[in-house]
Amino acid sequence: MGHLIMQPPPGERLLRFVGDRLSFRLTHSQSGGFPPGWRAFLRTNLGRAKLVREEIVHAHFHHLPLAGASWRDIPLLPQPDDSWAIDLPLTEVGFFKAKAYATDERGYQHWPEGADFGVTVHPDHYRSANTIYCAFVRMFGPGKTEVTTVDAKLDAQLQPLDQQGYTVIPPSGKLRDLRRELPHIIGTLGCRIVHLLPVNPTPTTFARFGRFGSPYAIQDLTAIDPALVEFDKRTTGVEQFCELAHDIHARGARLFLDVVINHTGWGSTL
Repeated sequence: MGHLIMQPPPGERLLRFVGDRLSFRLTHSQSGGFPPGWRAFLRTNLGRAKLVREEIVHAHFHHLPLAGASWRDIPLLPQPDDSWAIDLPLTEVGFFKAKAYATDERGYQHWPEGADFGVTVHPDHYRSANTIYCAFVRMFGPGKTEVTTVDAKLDAQLQPLDQQGYTVIPPSGKLRDLRRELPHIIGTLGCRIVHLLPVNPTPTTFARFGRFGSPYAIQDLTAIDPALVEFDKRTTGVEQFCELAHDIHARGARLFLDVVINHTGWGSTL
């Protein structure tokens, strides 16, 4: 009876980009191809990114298995070489699965052996030239060129205040300090992605980590750490963050945020 052969092979994993095309082909191992009356289909969730996301969210919050409602059957077209095939455009970002199968003259399904094929589709603008500059805004202050962040003289001045229970936050680099470096980061170094370590407020008393507090102990995911802001009486911290984001985009680069989603700092708004 022979068996079915799918290309790309079952279980294969590929990386593609929006705008690419992906061809699927199903052939029969026996000479002469498929018997009369057979048809072929591609069962896939390609083109159903919105439904896939809704299924994942629903399954997570209701502790249910994925429903599989995003899957559909797309007819394959007969080819001169007795195979069945289709060429699909990739229009959405996400991870998708697919597997081709055939039906005989009685309507029975015949599947190639192996797991589902999977393809990860990335945005087209991340196809190449993706050098990332990782920036910790606090480090762009007056001491940005120092070999070490330890300041013995400052520590000696602050130690009596520490012993009295005061919280002392030393001068920090600001969002606008980083913004002034963009001509070098994007123009000279050629980085197309600026990745910011967390810029949200952190605990500065009680269970803080270091003088500034750990940037990964988030207090509010929608606010900006006041230590990173210039108080100019005209703009808020969020507005100064938007200045940085706009300037990065205006230079043809993109902004990545390091977002903490599995824990918070004590006293968090969450």
